[in-house]
Amino acid sequence: MEEKKLDINTIIGFVLIFGILLFWFYQNQPTPEEIEAQKAKIEQEEAEEAPIEEAIAKPILETQPIDLQDSTSLVNYKNAMGEFGFTSVSDGTTILENDVLFLEINNKGGQITEARLKDFITYDSIPIYLVQDGNAVFDLNFTTTNNRIINTKDLFFEPTMTQSGDSQILSMKAKVSSTQFLEYQYEMKPGQYLVGFTIRSQGLSGVFNQNQPIKLNWKLRGIRHNKSIQYGNRYTRLTYNHEGDKISKLSESGDDEDTEIDVKWLSYRQHFFSTILTTNTHFETVDITSKNLVTEESHTAKFTKEFSTEAPLALEGGELSYAMNWYYGPTDIEVLKQYKDLGLVESIPYGWGIFGWINRYVFTPFYGFLSSFLPFGIAIVVMTIIVRVVMSPA
Repeated sequence: MEEKKLDINTIIGFVLIFGILLFWFYQNQPTPEEIEAQKAKIEQEEAEEAPIEEAIAKPILETQPIDLQDSTSLVNYKNAMGEFGFTSVSDGTTILENDVLFLEINNKGGQITEARLKDFITYDSIPIYLVQDGNAVFDLNFTTTNNRIINTKDLFFEPTMTQSGDSQILSMKAKVSSTQFLEYQYEMKPGQYLVGFTIRSQGLSGVFNQNQPIKLNWKLRGIRHNKSIQYGNRYTRLTYNHEGDKISKLSESGDDEDTEIDVKWLSYRQHFFSTILTTNTHFETVDITSKNLVTEESHTAKFTKEFSTEAPLALEGGELSYAMNWYYGPTDIEVLKQYKDLGLVESIPYGWGIFGWINRYVFTPFYGFLSSFLPFGIAIVVMTIIVRVVMSPA
C-alpha cells in the first residue's frame, strides 16, 4: 500500500493562495474618501435604527421604585405586600464571585441582576455579561390565603452570607415573621460556573393559597457578543431536556413556542456562552417561548433573542422545596462535561448522525486544543488548513 505523503505541489499551492489573498487585501484597501463615505453611511443607518433599538432595549426587569426615605412610601409598600411586609426594606446588592464568575444579587427580588464571565471578552474587548442592565428577570408569582397576589420581583429579601468549607453560601429571605419565610439560597464553589440554587419556604403553608398555582417565570434577552449580530443570532437558541432525557430545541431562525412536560433543564444558549437552569425536581409542565429580535444586520442592536419560561411549582406539605442550579459559562464541552450527572453537554449542537459524532469527538477536541494557545479566530483558520491538508489526495 502506497504511503500517503504531503505533495510539494500542495504546499506551493497553499503558499500561492496565501500570497494572492495578501495581494488582494492590499490592493483593495479603501481610499480615505471611501472610508469617510462608509462612516457617513453607518451613521445614517444607526440613526434610522435608533428608535427601533430603543424600544427593544427597554429592560425586561422593571419594578416600581420605592423612596426608602419616605415613610408614606414604606407604609404603602408594606400594605401592598401584606404578610411579607415583615421583611426589613433595604436597597443593596451582595456579590458572589470566584476566579471565573462574578454575580451580583439584588435585595429587591432576591435575584441575580449581573452575571459576568471573568476569562472572556467580546470582539471589541468588552467583558462578557450574560445578565446586565435589566436584560433578565426571575420571579415567583403566587396568591396568598387572603387572595393577595404577590410577585417576588417586588419583594425585598434580607441577605445573609456564610462560608461552608470552600463554598460561599448566600441566603436571601423574604420574611413573614422571624421563623416564616421564602428563601432563595445560592452556593458558589471555587473555579465553578455552576451555582447551586435552592428555593424553599418555611412556615408558609398557611400563607400560600393552595388552590392557586405558584408560577416560576424566567425571561432573558440574549446580549450581543459577536461583531455580526446576525451571525451570533444564528447560533442563539433555547434547548431543553425533557421526558426521560429527550433533547429538543425551539427555532433558531424565527419566533417559536411550545409546552412540554417533565423538564429537567433549560438552556438559553447565546452562541459561545450559555445560561442554564436545572432542577432536581423536574418541572411537571413548562411553557417556553423564543422571540427573534434580529431582522437584519445592525451596528447598534444590543440583543439577539428573547427567551421566556413559565412553570408551575408543586408544594410538598404546603411548602416549596426545589433544589436547582444556575450555569453561567461557556458553551464548551470541556467545561460542561464536568457536570455529567446533569447532562449539560447535550445542550451543545453537534449536528445529526455521523457528522454529529465527528464534530463531537474529532473537531471539537481538536479546536479546544488549538484555542488553548491561539486566538479563537486563528484557531479556526489553522484547523481548516490542517483538515484540508490531511484530506487532500496523496
